[in-house]
Amino acid sequence: MSAKPFTMLAALALAGCIAGLPEPVSFATPAPFSALQEQCEGKDGWSDPAPPVRIYGNVYDVGTCGIVVLLITSPDGHVLIDGATAEAAPAIAANIERLGFALGDVRFIAASHEHLDHVGGLADLQRLTGAEVVARAPAKRVLESGVVAPQDPQAGLHPPFTALRVERVIGDGEQVRLGSLVLTAHATPGHSPGSTSWSWRSCADAVCLMIVYADSISAVSSDAYRFLDHPDYVAPFRASLDKIAALDCDLLITPHPGASNLYARLAGKAPLIDRSACRNYAQKARQNLDRRLATEAADRR
Repeated sequence: MSAKPFTMLAALALAGCIAGLPEPVSFATPAPFSALQEQCEGKDGWSDPAPPVRIYGNVYDVGTCGIVVLLITSPDGHVLIDGATAEAAPAIAANIERLGFALGDVRFIAASHEHLDHVGGLADLQRLTGAEVVARAPAKRVLESGVVAPQDPQAGLHPPFTALRVERVIGDGEQVRLGSLVLTAHATPGHSPGSTSWSWRSCADAVCLMIVYADSISAVSSDAYRFLDHPDYVAPFRASLDKIAALDCDLLITPHPGASNLYARLAGKAPLIDRSACRNYAQKARQNLDRRLATEAADRR
């Protein structure tokens, strides 16, 4: 890690942001980030296996070279967010066990958005862990059918995935609790109708940070879709960008690691901790959405 993150940690400690959560319990040492770099050299596929790495405190990436899958641990059980593809599910389960955690101690499974590359493996992971799946209502309908919703800009782009059971519907601002671990769901529709961002507090070495797993916010669609034709979809999309920009955010993580420069930050080539990261992430997406709308308008002329 570069010197700047350590400076930020010291500032937070002096400001009194001291641990209120138990230290993470792990019985194995996660792979050094260099191991992920070596294994993923030249690879960024959705299903390319990667070793598990610690991001901060009790937060681990147990996903693939191209897709983040988060394991957030606590003495009262663990939360898994996202599941990559069905092909990746066995390696994700193996990564959890490689860290020394039992699959049966994963109590909740959540998701960022309901596209194949992030939820294709959830059915298998639900079966392997016995965890309760939580999702917002728009995502629930897709997760339980395995088919992307027709109003999704990417409808028709993804093949069906294995459907799963959603035991709990969660609303905007509602929380998932495991003892002192508290995750808050933020409805951030746009990339998909059920897009959900998550925030929580994690501690390491007596310093606590607000971590945000901000969902994808790129304006990606099928060739036939025009955002300009769907103002009722674009308006909440813009509101989602404003919401992400305003979140209490010390450390940003995104479902696609490249979207938040995660690997470079874990390698110490950029600050891991950046209070402006969520705001900058949203601003870039806002510019891209405006550019997309302008291009669509120009194509009509």
